[in-house]
Amino acid sequence: MRHPPRSVLLAVTGAVALVGAALVPVVSASGATPACTVEYTVTSQWDTGFQGSVTITNNMAAVSSWSLGFDFANGQKVTQGWNAKWSQSGTTVTAVNESWNGSLATGASVSAGFLGSWSGSNTVPTTFKLNGTTCNVDTEPTPTPTPTEPPATGTAPALHVSGAKLVAADGTAHRLLGVNRSGGEFMCVQGYGIWDGPVDDAAIKAIADWKANAVRIPLNEECWLGLSNVKSEYGGANYINAVKELVSRVESFGLTPILDLHWTYGQYTGNSAGCSDVHATCQKPMPDAQYTPSFWSSVAGTFKDDPAAVFDLFNEPYPDRATATTTQAWECWRDGGTCSGIGYQVAGMQDLVDSIRAAGAKNVIMIGGLAYSNDLSQWLTYRPTDPAGNLVASYHVYNFNTCASESCWNSSLAPVAAQVPLVAGEIGENTCSHAFVDQVMKWFDDRGLSYLGWTWNTWDCSSGPSLISDYSGTPTAYGVGLRDHLQTINP
Repeated sequence: MRHPPRSVLLAVTGAVALVGAALVPVVSASGATPACTVEYTVTSQWDTGFQGSVTITNNMAAVSSWSLGFDFANGQKVTQGWNAKWSQSGTTVTAVNESWNGSLATGASVSAGFLGSWSGSNTVPTTFKLNGTTCNVDTEPTPTPTPTEPPATGTAPALHVSGAKLVAADGTAHRLLGVNRSGGEFMCVQGYGIWDGPVDDAAIKAIADWKANAVRIPLNEECWLGLSNVKSEYGGANYINAVKELVSRVESFGLTPILDLHWTYGQYTGNSAGCSDVHATCQKPMPDAQYTPSFWSSVAGTFKDDPAAVFDLFNEPYPDRATATTTQAWECWRDGGTCSGIGYQVAGMQDLVDSIRAAGAKNVIMIGGLAYSNDLSQWLTYRPTDPAGNLVASYHVYNFNTCASESCWNSSLAPVAAQVPLVAGEIGENTCSHAFVDQVMKWFDDRGLSYLGWTWNTWDCSSGPSLISDYSGTPTAYGVGLRDHLQTINP
């Protein structure tokens, strides 16, 4: 699925004079030195807007980069900022250092400012975290507070393919019914972080409360591999560890994690190009031979002992937009190599299956077809071979796709579903309603098939589309259809 404009992540630099002040004082209960302090100041305010600043003092060991997080209580929005890369997801605001002010020695301070909008009330934030450490509180040991959400104790099922069904270890059929959690594919390569919004226990519990049992996690190959164009704090080991932590948390709530390769390397400027960048900053027509096999070999090696994790090879292939014939497109899809109309060497789906199996992983593998995974018409003819016998057909459908009717589903999807498990990795619509996804869910329910809604992010439901308006799980007018349906069929 295409993403909202990059402007939803705000990063504007400049300089503004400071006047007046509404200050949040530094508080330390026992007089001990806090690990860090943050002074939050409302320097001016008018009918619908205000100007604020933060001054951060690091009392811990020196750091080479910093990220400050806090939450607004009254729906305030950051509109632009300076001396930091500012972004906001829901109520959560994040300020990340610029390249020239990332180093903070012990006792050193740095300031950054922003402009914001408000309505009704402009309560100042009360909790600030610097690189994950809570500021303005003393560093002496304090009693462990009772968590707002109890730790999860669930276990995600180990899955494998049996005939045309996904089954758990005991042989019972298992449908994947859930949501996509976008963010890991774009935040890192854009230099803003790793996830778009919170992924803590409370955030995952909110997904589980919808009675979902699966979460699809889009990833970026350059961030996983730690390539030089990605900031080190968001790439390589830091990125991998963040993914491992999220997978573990998702599984602890009994949910199946689906690791999806979303954005990849390779320059493509042909028909339907999402960008002209060689780097992994948009959806490319096919995975690249230079990096994608290495990505999947590494992912497979990381999760090969976790049979609950599912691998989704490549988000939305569209070689059919580049090649002259449908046959060429399907051959490119399976075999890779030099593909007509694509200027980089392609890794075919067989190459990627081979990379995963060579790493010793027998995990279930999802594979989408052509036309952004909307065309499975020749999936059975060109499907890769798999010695583990654990391949699943992946299908994406939105109200604006070509194959978006029961007649098409009956003719092109039903034959596939008769031979292999079929998962609709993305379903959605751009109407801020749910009439279309209701039809999709009914067709898949009637056949015992799987589906996941796009997407568990707080974007505008017509541009994303997004299922939620906040990360506590409040549904949009579009998301309420999936939530109510899941809660009905998985009480």
